[in-house]
Amino acid sequence: MSYPWKIIKELESDNSRLFKEGVIEKYINDKDFQEGLAMCLDPLVTFGVKQVPESDHEGVGLDWNAFKEAVNQLIEREKTGHAARDLIINLLNLSKKDQWNDWYRRILIKDLRCGVSQKTVNNVTKRMGLKFKVPVFSCMLAHDGAKHPKKIKGDCLVEYKYDGVRVIAIVKNNKATLYSRNGKIFYNFPNIESALSKPEYNNMVFDGEVMSDDFQALMKQVYRKSGAQTDDAYLALFDILPLKEFNNGKSKLNSIDRKKELNQLSKTFEDVIKLVDYEIINFDSENGQNKFSIMNKEALDKGFEGLMIKPNENFYECKRSHAWLKIKPFIEVTLKIIDIQEGTGKHEGKLGAFHVKGDDDGKFFSLSVGSGLTDEDREKFWASKDNLIGRLVEIRADAVTQSIEGEHYSLRFPRFKNFRGFKEDEKI
Repeated sequence: MSYPWKIIKELESDNSRLFKEGVIEKYINDKDFQEGLAMCLDPLVTFGVKQVPESDHEGVGLDWNAFKEAVNQLIEREKTGHAARDLIINLLNLSKKDQWNDWYRRILIKDLRCGVSQKTVNNVTKRMGLKFKVPVFSCMLAHDGAKHPKKIKGDCLVEYKYDGVRVIAIVKNNKATLYSRNGKIFYNFPNIESALSKPEYNNMVFDGEVMSDDFQALMKQVYRKSGAQTDDAYLALFDILPLKEFNNGKSKLNSIDRKKELNQLSKTFEDVIKLVDYEIINFDSENGQNKFSIMNKEALDKGFEGLMIKPNENFYECKRSHAWLKIKPFIEVTLKIIDIQEGTGKHEGKLGAFHVKGDDDGKFFSLSVGSGLTDEDREKFWASKDNLIGRLVEIRADAVTQSIEGEHYSLRFPRFKNFRGFKEDEKI
């Protein structure tokens, strides 16, 4: 019989990463220890229990295979509720005190409490050339669309970016488990769990944001150990795929086809599950650009975090992918150049900034804008500065601000976009 709980205590004795990796390397070929690490650290292995009591007495000892066979009934949800509680109490009574408190209980609460993560274990096994690896939870993450403008083209699915808590809901054996983007289990949204814990959703993965009327209040409730108030929370869904494809790391259906499946399934959703609104926009057309501008303005007006752009033919990938591009909401104003300022430092002898003024949407603006210009722009515009006074420029910014004196408005992070009224390729 091996003693993995003694290995856990050894791992607790020193906070050094190298020390912990050395301990793991020494014991990783111990079958019981290896299987226990995988069972605890694999986020997709869940037991459906929140409270696991500690032991204060010595049992006769519980063999690993007997423990594994018993808790498999929890994993498969063959034992739930009172039956699960009784099973855990029986296992506790059979186990030796340290065996339970420092090993079996920590597996059941999904926390080894010794500073060892999936990454720690996998670093060691990779270095040792072992095939063993703890599965790492990963979901799809977006790139910043502002850094990849060339990828925003053709038909794209555009949806509002909600400012909530990212949640991946996985349904197995008629039971939904809610995960954070890093694989941590959320226990404080029972209304959402219940709404998705249905046979028709088995082996499906739902991706969305948990929302409520008060985001700050919601954040305070997310990880509360007891008494969480989340009755007003709901899940705003934007994606769906089969669990098998999620585990494989990539969907078989593209963005549009997954939306169609989600829309079809939404007819069975309870009120606590909602869908994120979206539009199909062709970014290569003037009409599409206008539709995008309208959605951007609505994102600002309605307080969304921004917009998500998803090219239609792309797939869900469990990693950061260019198939999802996030765009912060922005405003655009058109103002008149009243002065041109020379740059300093490396921009000396070139355009530094335009000073612009004018009315837009009932507000009078006065500000300088020097961002959004290339070195070539600065040289070209400075050479033609006398011809630019009075020209209209379109400026993109993050928000409208008011001057300290309150006499006019300015813009937060203003960026030059283009001139208004110039024909394409017209020389200045």
